[in-house]
Amino acid sequence: MMQTTDPVTREIIKNALMSAADTMALTVVRTARSAVIKHGMDFSTALFNAEGQQVAQGLTLPPHLGSMAPALEGVMNAFGDDVKPGDIFANNDPYEGASHLPDIFLFKPIFVNDVLIGWSCCIGHQTDIGGRVAGGNACDNTEIYQEGLILPPLKLYEEGELNRAVWRILEKNVRVPDKVLGDVQALLAAVRFGERDLLRLVDEYGLEEMKSYMADILDTTEALTRAEISSLPQGEWNFVDHIDNDGIDPQSIDIHVNVRIDGDEVFVDFDGTSPQAKGSINPNFAYTKSNVYAVMKCLIDPAIQSNSGFFRPFSITAPEGCFVNPQHPAPVAARGLAGFRICQAMFGAMAQALPGRVPAAWGGGEIGLSFGGYHPNRKAWVYLEFNNDGPRGGGPSIDGADGLASPVLNMANTPIESIESDQPLLVERFGLVPDTGGAGQFRGGLGIVREFRVLAEEATFQLRSDRTNFRPWGVDGGKDGTPTQNILNPGTPEEQELPGKHLMTLKKGDLYRVIQAGAGGYGSPLSRDPYAVLEDVQQEKLTREYARAEYGVVVDDAGELDLLATEQLRDELTSR
Repeated sequence: MMQTTDPVTREIIKNALMSAADTMALTVVRTARSAVIKHGMDFSTALFNAEGQQVAQGLTLPPHLGSMAPALEGVMNAFGDDVKPGDIFANNDPYEGASHLPDIFLFKPIFVNDVLIGWSCCIGHQTDIGGRVAGGNACDNTEIYQEGLILPPLKLYEEGELNRAVWRILEKNVRVPDKVLGDVQALLAAVRFGERDLLRLVDEYGLEEMKSYMADILDTTEALTRAEISSLPQGEWNFVDHIDNDGIDPQSIDIHVNVRIDGDEVFVDFDGTSPQAKGSINPNFAYTKSNVYAVMKCLIDPAIQSNSGFFRPFSITAPEGCFVNPQHPAPVAARGLAGFRICQAMFGAMAQALPGRVPAAWGGGEIGLSFGGYHPNRKAWVYLEFNNDGPRGGGPSIDGADGLASPVLNMANTPIESIESDQPLLVERFGLVPDTGGAGQFRGGLGIVREFRVLAEEATFQLRSDRTNFRPWGVDGGKDGTPTQNILNPGTPEEQELPGKHLMTLKKGDLYRVIQAGAGGYGSPLSRDPYAVLEDVQQEKLTREYARAEYGVVVDDAGELDLLATEQLRDELTSR
């Protein structure tokens, strides 16, 4: 018999489920061991109904929005009815629904009187997952088997008992088992808290009522999403963005996206995208779709919940074997870069569909780096960081933020104190770089410089960066941002510029400097308020020379605005 639902009760339960997912996230932050999870926040939490539909996501990473349901589907396909109270499943296999090998998914089925009511999920990016390069994110792998330990859908716990064989295999295949096993234990704590909170709701509202309300939450989200889509402009838009290369083949990778809005549905097609890459920056198709969802979530009513009901109005297609839908055994470890570029291609298309609503491309160069080596006692150390602190693109009504994560990311930088206390590395410089934001009526955010000095006798250094050949794009006359720069031992006779994707051994005393790509600008630079330019000069975000050349704004030797000279210069630049 179909249950009736009350909209007020539905909202209460919806918010209680979201609170439970957030409690799971706080549990991870408080108990994780590694910097990449505890400080970088590279993890997510969620709750699902019995059918594997996501009903609530914690306030964590938007690109994980659509990544968890496919990983759970892989578990459900592998085990069928072999799901019991006390089981906890693990999965990191990108070809069975997971994302890439460093991301370990844990799923705990939740039972009430032997009736499956839902699942709690936590995904965490591990500091290391084995493989040929410390950190598990090298760009120059050519098949997934080189990337680390593959955990197909399996039972980490069976009816409450730890599968010690799996635990030992994980322990013996990673370089820093204390951090990895500690982080997995944090994920285990989170999924157990998710189970606790869902069972409390069942106790309060009843089993059948909770089933009905969870279904109603998904249906309501779908209806709200369709209503939002119906209010968007109807039509078809195309955009192409680029990745410099994959670190093996020097050819650029083109991401073609076609977005068609028809009534209350969105059709996204990647036909025309380059073939899958030789190197590890391929995204599996589940991750591709997740990034499409993340972009569209940014463009509609933020009050609409992130759950499987949101996914239903979207149809996403890509040819098999293309870059965004690679086929086994394509490597995918460094696929985060591809995810960002998929998002930017989507935003580029939507900037045409929604003029005046979409900002310019963010910068940052999507930098992922790792250092790894051994202490004198032969104990391994690994430092992994995704330098994702922005900057944001300019516009439509505000300057791009300096040092703020991209619109589809909630990650943070690792504090310098944590880096230096845990690894033989010294951070010698960390700050904004003047003149790096794309010029515009609303300028792009400034890139950040960071320098790492190696204190160990030697270290394996892996770099994944981009936006050297193809800069972050501007919108509506705004200038492109500046390129990423990677420099080894700057200011010395040994100085060299490194390729964007690189693997090498560094020696004690070597210094690596990264300068992020600056973000794109929005609108004509000659339309920018001269006093806003003056303020940027006074704050040392722009040099006087740059202000004159890009904005036509004259700041005199005393640091004051010469308004007459500015008007004359802008008239001259406009007439060219």
